[in-house]
Amino acid sequence: MFDQIEQTLPGLTIPAEIQSRAHMMASLLHDHGETEQNLLYAALDHMLKEKDHFGRLFTEHREMDGRMELVIRTNDPVEARRLFQEAMVLTREHFLYEEQTIFPLAEKHLQNESLEKLGALWKQRHTSSRR
Repeated sequence: MFDQIEQTLPGLTIPAEIQSRAHMMASLLHDHGETEQNLLYAALDHMLKEKDHFGRLFTEHREMDGRMELVIRTNDPVEARRLFQEAMVLTREHFLYEEQTIFPLAEKHLQNESLEKLGALWKQRHTSSRR
C-alpha cells in the first residue's frame, strides 16, 4: 500500500484525493499503533522500558498520527503532498526500526507459546475489526 500511495501521490492535484488517502493511512496507522501498544509492548514492558525503546516508539506513533492529521487539514495540494511524503518516510523508518529491533527482541525474550498467543490475539482483533 505504501508503494502505491508513493507512486500516485505526485500526480494528485485535488486536496480531497490526497486527504482521502491520508484518512485511510491514518486509520491503518492508528489501528497498528493501538494493536502494538496493547499486545506487543505490554508483553515486552520491562525490556522496552529498560532499553528506553518505549519513548521512541510512543513518540513516533504520536508523530505519525500528527503528520497524517496535518495532511488531512491542508487544502494546498503541494503542501499536502510534501507533508504526506514526509509522513511516509517517517512511517517506513518506524516500521524498519520495529522489524530490526523490537520484533527480534520479542523473539529472543518471549517463549513460543507467548508469541503464539500474541498472534492469536492479533488475528482475533484484526478479524473482528474488519466485520
